[in-house]
This record gives sequence, structure tokens and C-alpha cells, in this order.
Amino acid sequence: MLTLADVVEAIQGVRPVDVPLGITEAAVDSRMVIPGGLFIATRGERTDGHDFVSSAFQNGANLALIERDVDASITVVDLRAPVAAGFTFPAAPFALRVPDTILALQKIAAFWRRRFNVRVIGITGSVGKSTTKELVAEILSQRYRTLKNQGNYNNEIGLPLTLLRLGPGYERVVLEMGFYEPGDIELLCNIAQPQVGILTNIGTVHASRSKSQEAIARGKSELVQALPPFPVGTAILNKDDPFIAAMHELTNASVFYYGLDPLSDLWADNIESQGLEGIRCRLHYCGDTFNLQAPIIGHHSIHTILRAVSTALVEGLSWGEIIFGLQHASSQLRLVAVQTRQGALLLDDTYNASPESMLAALNLLNELPGRKIAVLGGMNELGPYEALGHLKVGIRAAQVADKLIAFQQNARMIADAANQAGLPSHAIEYLDETESVVNSLVKTLHKGDVVLIKGAHGLRMDKIVQALEVEE
Repeated sequence: MLTLADVVEAIQGVRPVDVPLGITEAAVDSRMVIPGGLFIATRGERTDGHDFVSSAFQNGANLALIERDVDASITVVDLRAPVAAGFTFPAAPFALRVPDTILALQKIAAFWRRRFNVRVIGITGSVGKSTTKELVAEILSQRYRTLKNQGNYNNEIGLPLTLLRLGPGYERVVLEMGFYEPGDIELLCNIAQPQVGILTNIGTVHASRSKSQEAIARGKSELVQALPPFPVGTAILNKDDPFIAAMHELTNASVFYYGLDPLSDLWADNIESQGLEGIRCRLHYCGDTFNLQAPIIGHHSIHTILRAVSTALVEGLSWGEIIFGLQHASSQLRLVAVQTRQGALLLDDTYNASPESMLAALNLLNELPGRKIAVLGGMNELGPYEALGHLKVGIRAAQVADKLIAFQQNARMIADAANQAGLPSHAIEYLDETESVVNSLVKTLHKGDVVLIKGAHGLRMDKIVQALEVEE
């Protein structure tokens, strides 16, 4: 268990004596604090965690990290200067003042990660990080006790919080690593020290910050550059993505290629989508061929499967363990299929939105029988690719959908492109309110219809799904 002594040593480099106070978990939300926990007060866009230190203590926190003055009733130990030898820490709860709480959290997580001889697998890319994380963790769990990020804990705060959950029983850690600008992945790697790096693909999401796919690729490549050299480190690279395939030149780790290219170390062919039943394919590895059926939806999911299988092979799992893990995957991946009261099928893909993920979702919609309705939100942070990204999605929507609902923000660009590509105006609606979308669908849905709800998490399109799905 993490202790106060660990926290002080991580921050100041000197370990105090006789401070056995234990820490159960760390949290940045006072409502999520559990008894014995560590609360990290951070400044957000709307709220400041320093205003909730007392609430965290009421919920059972032993310690809090702060960087500014808080309520005078709270006992504070100042760690901005070295703690004197023999200093007696007060009884819990109390706060530790540091120059920067997020930096302190990162130092503590890096310190704690180095306490454990554990294999860390880092995952980054433009699309497919979370589904890959879930499936990799699922399969590795067939042999190893495996820790993974929860939800979207993939940034400079979430990843350290995940690492603080490490304990002696864990054998593998699977970490999704988010990227916004150069240096982000390098920072996360400095904390996590991954031995395996998985690269999914290079798309256009976050191009508003990075300006180009080339710049995004350079940022993502920080993962392969951070890996230890062969034989300890392994870079698992997508052979079908030219940006990623070229990253073998940037690493001293061994390289394992996956893809549809027969020159890959692991490759697939005879790929057949079976709708909601999953996917069937044939895998090739080291001259052997394996027929596989997995309950993972959509033709595009083949690369997720290949990434997970590649990682399992690198980590020494048998084919029996791999196939069992794939066929019995219980993890909830991003896209969820639910029924409406009208007997229609809803495809809930309301977590993120990029041209790549939009096109993949529309391709899945196309694979399913029935009248097809697409409810699409606009895409942000595409930078110079904004017009082209929305154009591509609109053209594909016109090819796939019988009806299109454009929801808020930039979705009008998708609808306009769909109209220009041949989808008639009477089959297109422009709606800005959740209630309006729900009402439109309730009036028009019939048994056998298939509805794709796709948009960024910030649009809260999940509320549309919640309003329409059958309650069990």
C-alpha cells in the first residue's frame, strides 16, 4: 500500500521515518474519495478542487495535495521546502502543500510504478485506443493479473491515478495514452515506463492543435521512442498505416507488425462480418493458419483483434488462451447495440467522433439489414482537415443511410455533403435539441430499422439512446 512516506519521498527525494500512514486510493473528485484515500486538488475550467478539500476529508480522505491556501481550519504541511529531519507529521487528515499538485501526482505515480517489476503495455493512436485496451486486457487476463485504465483515464492526470492502483499482485498493466500536442506521450511514458508500445493508426483528430497528420504521427511516435531496446522492448505497429509502419526507424525495440498485409508478422484474410454476431476471419502467424470467430462487431474491428492477438503473442500466451479470450470477451467495447420500444435496433457509439471512427460506424450500419438511419454529430479539432473530414463522412452517409439527422455544431456540413452526394433533402433533418431528435425518431421508427447514434461524448448523444432504449 502507498504510504505517506512514499508520497514525501516521491516529492522531495528524501524518505521520512516513522510515518506509516497508509493511502488506499487517489482521486481528483472529492465525491470519489474512499476512506484512507488521497485527494488531489486540481484547478479545472469550472471548479477548483481546493474548494472541496473539507468535503474530501469528510468522505474519509487521510491526505490532500494542495497548491494554494485552503480553509484555515485545515492542517497543512508545507512540502515546498525540505522537511526537517525528525519532523513529526500531524494526525490525519491533513493537507500537503506543493508547488503544483498535478506535477506532484505525476512524481508520486512514477515513484510508485518503479516499485513494481511489472510489464507495462502502452497504447496510442487516433482511433481504436480504448477498444484495443479493453480487448488486450481481456486476453492478457487469461494468464496474468492485469490492471488497465478505467474509462477515459488516459491523460496526465488519469494515467497517474491508474498507476497508483498498482499492487504486488499485478503482472501486466495496459495503459491507453491520449495525445493532444507534442510532448504528451513522452510525459506519460516517463511516468509509466512501458516495455510494449501499440500504435493503432494516424488520423486527423486533434489536427487543430498539431496542424497536420505528420505532426500527429511525430507526437504518437514518442511511444516507440520511449521503449527500451531489444530484447526487452517491443513496438507493435500497424503495417497497413504508412505513418505507423515507418516508425520502425525510430525505435531500438524489436518490431512486431500486424495488418492485412501478408508481409506482417500477424495478418488476416477471409474477413467476414456477421452483423451483431461478430466477425469471422483467418489469422496467419509464423506459417500457421487459424480460423477465428469473435463476438466483436464490425468489419473494421479486425485491426482491434489483430492488435490484441499481437500483444498476447508478444507476452507469451498460447493460442488456446488467445482464442478463448477472444471468443469469451466480456468487456463492453465502445459500440453498444440496444433495442427500442418500436423494435428498432440502436447502435450506440456516442463516445467520440473523428472521420475515421465515423466512417467505421457507417460501414457497420451498412453491414446490417433493415432501413438505416444515421444520427450524426459534428466533429471538432480537425484543423485543416475539417472540411474534408465532414465531406467524406457526408458522402458515405449518402451511400449508406436512408435517413440522416444532423445533430448540432458542425453536423450541418455532413448533411450538406450527403445532400450533394445524392441523399434527397426530404431524407435529411437538421436538429439541435436532444428532445427534437427523440421525437423525430419516435414518430418514424419501425420494427427492423437500424439507427446509428454517433457523436463526441461532449454532445451527450447518449441521452438520445437512453430516451429510446427499452428498459429491462
